[in-house]
Amino acid sequence: MSVKVYHFIGIGGIGVSAVARVLLQQGHSVQGSDVRESQLTEAMRGLGARVTIGHDPELINGADLVVYSTAVPKTNVELVEAKRRGVPCIHRSEALAHALEGLESVGVTGTHGKGTVSAMIAHGLICADLDPTFIIGGLLNQYKVNARVGRMPQAGDSPLTRCLGVAEVDESDGSHLNLNPHYVVVNNIEVDHLNYYDDLDDIVGTMARFINQNPNLKGVAVNCSDAGARSLIERLEPSARALVIRYGSDREALNELELSARALKDEGLRVRFDAYAGEERLGEVCLKTPGSYNAENAMAALSILRALGLSFEQIKSALESYEGLENRFTIREAGGVTIVKDYLSHPTGMRKVLDSAQRFGGNKIWCVFKPYRFTLMRYHANDYAEAFRGADEVLITTMYAANEPAIEGVDTPWFVEQLREAGNVTQLIPDQGDLVPHLQAHVSSGDLVFFFGGDDFFRMADAWADQRLAEV
Repeated sequence: MSVKVYHFIGIGGIGVSAVARVLLQQGHSVQGSDVRESQLTEAMRGLGARVTIGHDPELINGADLVVYSTAVPKTNVELVEAKRRGVPCIHRSEALAHALEGLESVGVTGTHGKGTVSAMIAHGLICADLDPTFIIGGLLNQYKVNARVGRMPQAGDSPLTRCLGVAEVDESDGSHLNLNPHYVVVNNIEVDHLNYYDDLDDIVGTMARFINQNPNLKGVAVNCSDAGARSLIERLEPSARALVIRYGSDREALNELELSARALKDEGLRVRFDAYAGEERLGEVCLKTPGSYNAENAMAALSILRALGLSFEQIKSALESYEGLENRFTIREAGGVTIVKDYLSHPTGMRKVLDSAQRFGGNKIWCVFKPYRFTLMRYHANDYAEAFRGADEVLITTMYAANEPAIEGVDTPWFVEQLREAGNVTQLIPDQGDLVPHLQAHVSSGDLVFFFGGDDFFRMADAWADQRLAEV
């Protein structure tokens, strides 16, 4: 292996840090910068990476490669300086491809659930003593990391030695086209990221290219309970279509599925279902992660783990011991109130979470949300309105545009009005700092409060939970 010095711009990002961690553990030299300190920058520094807070052109000194993500603006001083000096600049997805070199790899993609499915597969392989490398955009609760190096190819390895890698593959910006995993999971395809794609047809077509152009392909697991993913199959070339593993839980399509979840029971904190291979009942699986949608996530993992040679008994045991990802339906009990954190910002995923919340009982369901991107609000306003029917009251704060250009007539007050017109009890609280005081004044014992968003929301939710616990 040729050892390189990688410089990561935004090394504290959840996805960027995962790639950096693995490359560092594989023996490369890693350095990087970010705008603020976090548990991820501290963790990278603890592993031996040189991490600087703040951006400076001189930070790229000594770098063989500069790694950036789509979130890094073209005007970033380190990126500009690297290009001026002629230092090769690669996208995070290309660095991910470097980290997976030499491994029999699984790439999990789709609009929702790719982190959970990736984590379930990685956990399954760990439980089977196959020691995988994994690179995931979330912290696995069981392992407290978002990435780690497993067994790597060594000189003199037996032909039977397996070196496996599992990666969450981001489709939001077309960068999945830079990867060629041996196994692919497409969990679902919906309209999203219209800052990059034209429409659903463009998203499906790009996903088809990702699969059709892959020279390493051994298997493609497709969730046929999802209309977008199902439509992908007809866009695949015959050689790729022959490798499709159809899974899902759609009752109308059960006879078309190689693997299916049936007799689903959402018990609030647990989900039970029967796993079938064709018409053969493999057995019951009981997940201790909430959310009925996790049955489909589990079937995605089962599809790949089975293709990799694990028995149903091994897979069942792993799925039933899986403890989830940080901030994916993460529950905290605080002073009589149940606080739930979830990274979702797409209405379909939020609707599924709020549907499952009905099984918890309790009094009132609150939903706290910061809209994300003008394009997502404009296209999905009606879908958000439908999703929020699962809440008794919705609190909306000022949107995060993510550097998107404004769309005339589309802003936070417009979004709130769309929700109200659909019958949702909705309040606009422009200043995010006023959300917790409002909740503190109005929530009652037994209420459920859902925070949908990102790290800033989760820090706020945790601080509020700590405050309530201190008051008990």
